[in-house]
Amino acid sequence: MTRGLSWRTFDFILLGAIVLASSFGTVMIRSAVAGNEVLQPLIMRQVYFAILGVVLIFLVASVDYRYWLALYRPILAVIVGFLITLTGFGQTAFGAQRWFQVGVLFLQPTEFAKIIAIIILARYFEATQHQPRDLRWMIGAVLWAIPIIGLILLQPNLSNVMVLSVILAVLLWINGIQIRHVGIALVAGVTAMITLIALSVLGVQVPGIQPYQQERIVNFVVPDPNDTYGNRYNVQQALIAVGSGGVFGQGYGHGSQTQLRFLKVRHTDFIFAASSEEFGMVGGVFIILTLAIIIWRCIRAGQKARDVAGSMIAFGMAALIFFQAAVNIGMNLNVLPVSGLPLPFISYGGSGLTALMLGIGLVESVVMRHKQMEF
Repeated sequence: MTRGLSWRTFDFILLGAIVLASSFGTVMIRSAVAGNEVLQPLIMRQVYFAILGVVLIFLVASVDYRYWLALYRPILAVIVGFLITLTGFGQTAFGAQRWFQVGVLFLQPTEFAKIIAIIILARYFEATQHQPRDLRWMIGAVLWAIPIIGLILLQPNLSNVMVLSVILAVLLWINGIQIRHVGIALVAGVTAMITLIALSVLGVQVPGIQPYQQERIVNFVVPDPNDTYGNRYNVQQALIAVGSGGVFGQGYGHGSQTQLRFLKVRHTDFIFAASSEEFGMVGGVFIILTLAIIIWRCIRAGQKARDVAGSMIAFGMAALIFFQAAVNIGMNLNVLPVSGLPLPFISYGGSGLTALMLGIGLVESVVMRHKQMEF
């Protein structure tokens, strides 16, 4: 713990937004359960995880973030070990191995892997801040991220591979990647995406991609208008829920799609649609603005950080929260394919919420040790 540490610089605006978002999420989970006795215990679990998360923020903030950077090798080894074990022995959902079951709790190492990847990349960019921004420098960053990205891809968990790839791309951009290297990466990425879409539409199985993942792509690109109760059911119900909410919503606990359980996975993937149905456009805007405040405070922490590593931690968390939120909301509004990414701080998920709180604790640690200027 740093001597003379002052809590006056602690970002209480960021903390307030986190508490507001997680509280609203818990309230919506209670409504989204819709009397389902199997899902009923999830409400109190989310409350406990939220309280634990706030405590975790203060604990992590009290420790200098550079201590964690110094431990990057054992931290990386531990998460790689968890991911390897998960790939062989984890519980499966939708064709992917994603969690360990410990009693009544489900541990998802992938959620924590995203935070650890940010720490690893922050250390790398700190260590190489004076190196030329050539191809070797860019490949070095990719190689540090590859162990985590590769093991998550093997689950397979393509959505979180995308999250990590976006975080890597954002941090490379902030650190001054050359435009020609950006161009090469964009051409390669667009080519790979077009090829994947074309092969999926043609019905060709792509190695490393699960059939259900290709089905999601096909359903988004060329939806079958007659497929009312099949693969597009969840998206159609989400759109009905959002549309029926209007401006002010149908009222808490009175959303027809949610309470009659037409809307599936409404406490996780489609909680934004459930919120919009019961609180209307006002509720949807409230969620977006609250998440925007969190992202803004993370970006501001990165701008005020005393070193490159602190900046990368804060910017990495901002990229993580923004991308997951954008993809989840886009999925609910049918402007992006269904991905399974949760809405940060709102969707149910103990591991996801705890990992995010851990990341916010690191951002607060950066804030409390920022450069001597007004924050």
